[in-house]
Amino acid sequence: MHRLTIDDVYEHIHGVCFKNGPPGTVGAETEWLVVDRNAPGAHVAIGRLRTVVERAGPPPGGSAITFEPGGQLELSSAPFGDLAALHRALSADIEYVRAGLAEHALELAGRGVDPVRVPCFQADHPRYGCMRDYFVVGGFADAGLTMMCSTASVQVCLDIGADPADALARWRLAHALGPVLVAAFANSPLRAGRRTGLRSTRQGIWNALDPARTLPVPSGDGADPADAWARYALDAQVMLVRPRPGTGECWTGAPGMTFREWLAKGEPDLDDLVYHLSTLFPPVRPRGWLELRMIDALPVRYWPVPVAVAAALLDDPRAADAAAEATAPVAGRWAEAARDALADPALARAARACFTAALEALPRMGAAGLAPLVAEYADRYVDRGRCPADDLDHAHLLEAAP
Repeated sequence: MHRLTIDDVYEHIHGVCFKNGPPGTVGAETEWLVVDRNAPGAHVAIGRLRTVVERAGPPPGGSAITFEPGGQLELSSAPFGDLAALHRALSADIEYVRAGLAEHALELAGRGVDPVRVPCFQADHPRYGCMRDYFVVGGFADAGLTMMCSTASVQVCLDIGADPADALARWRLAHALGPVLVAAFANSPLRAGRRTGLRSTRQGIWNALDPARTLPVPSGDGADPADAWARYALDAQVMLVRPRPGTGECWTGAPGMTFREWLAKGEPDLDDLVYHLSTLFPPVRPRGWLELRMIDALPVRYWPVPVAVAAALLDDPRAADAAAEATAPVAGRWAEAARDALADPALARAARACFTAALEALPRMGAAGLAPLVAEYADRYVDRGRCPADDLDHAHLLEAAP
């Protein structure tokens, strides 16, 4: 078994995590809270949910279905060559799952954080037990458990870039766009029955977690993003160590060393590096594609909007130029986006400009069919300086109470 060196880490990240190619592929992951209509304040047992989903059979569009530690359901699309095809397939899969759940009085709830139920850890895989232990040891127990068990998001997956220069431009734009996406789609002002003072409590939770693995990757002007990601990975604490096959070892959580320190011991191999990278959660994560992780889960009608907006702004050259100009004044305003969303005037201006650019780009991308929904969302929220969090008032809380 080949033991890794630091050079191996850089080589893997440059060649795999930042694999270049012509942009145009798009994918999405939609996470959902699951609610029992007959007992909306109670937790849905993950075993019950898994049984219902398995009996319904695989969804027609090819999305993978997985379950998060608190029982959240995730639908991960296949990669598609165009936005319209992704929308058709993932919409069909979501509706297929919704229909199967409805037969058992279950429904998908699109909210960034569970507004009523406290976290309930239901996972049985050792990964999640180690993850929970890691956050406890690090002093992030409350935020860590809430993140694992009570949050949901829409994640957008887009290509890295055609070449290193393009990858650098897309990397910078994705990070500058991040606070605007947080603000425009903020949908989690309540947690465990109380207002938190944030419009995106989900983003606030990520901001409160282990900063070495959840804050944006530091990238100075002109810095190679692949090198920055390699340094980020090397300096992050190892969350867990998996047992070697056939050794009888147990999973070990919070071993108390960075990946760089583990390398110095001569122990990890390539599989360990790949697994370590899967335990890092910055808002923009490179995985051979860019994974945008900062968007709250939304009501079923609106999940396509952030996917369409993000894809248009990164993949259409004219829209990308407009977005780069619009987001420059608000780059780095993650905390303000989580707290104020589009009540922040600067974020509101940037969001309006970005939505305008996206609406102009969608027909050029062959996705004109999505433009009316994006325009509807803009009219209801963005143009008015509002976000879905502003719809979740005390009346909604009472409706969800047991």
